[in-house]
Amino acid sequence: MRVSKAQAQANREHIVETASELFRERGFDGVGVADLMAAAGFTHGGFYKHFGSKADLMAEASANSLGRSLATAETLDVKGFIDLYVSREHRDGRGDGCTMAALCGDAARQPDELKATFADGIERTLQTLGAKYPTDTEAAPDAARLKMIGLLAQAVGAVMLSRACPDDSALADEILAVCHAQMLASLPLVSEDEAEQSE
Repeated sequence: MRVSKAQAQANREHIVETASELFRERGFDGVGVADLMAAAGFTHGGFYKHFGSKADLMAEASANSLGRSLATAETLDVKGFIDLYVSREHRDGRGDGCTMAALCGDAARQPDELKATFADGIERTLQTLGAKYPTDTEAAPDAARLKMIGLLAQAVGAVMLSRACPDDSALADEILAVCHAQMLASLPLVSEDEAEQSE
């Protein structure tokens, strides 16, 4: 039975969404094509009607989930981003959390095409949040960007380190709490008292 173009496109989008979640939960190497297609509700053989290779799907799924993370970042100020990102909820939500925290380690071992997808997502996130970074009028033009590179690296690193610890580990929570407080305290318009109260 032939599938309409609209249905074929909807099926493809569903596969990309499923892959995006599974890759964030298990890593790129932790998900095979057969498992992925079964999770999406399709047969293994249907995969190559939509994608040339698993690498193609990895890039598309990563671009999709990085775009979703960016859409969330667009709705937040820098403090709101820190509060949401460096949290136990985000740490525990691997499948629906940020692709950078879930897959940057995996992406580092992938071909340049996939790395370029991550670089684009990182750059767009830096631009979005950098435009919202609170700086005074005398700050250098690139001051907000430089601060956001440091904050984004600390946020991603904090979640990655916390996830590397056992789920009930006191260290996992301590990493998040310390980094969260330090990041808030580094914002020029957030006092140390506010940073401590938000822990």
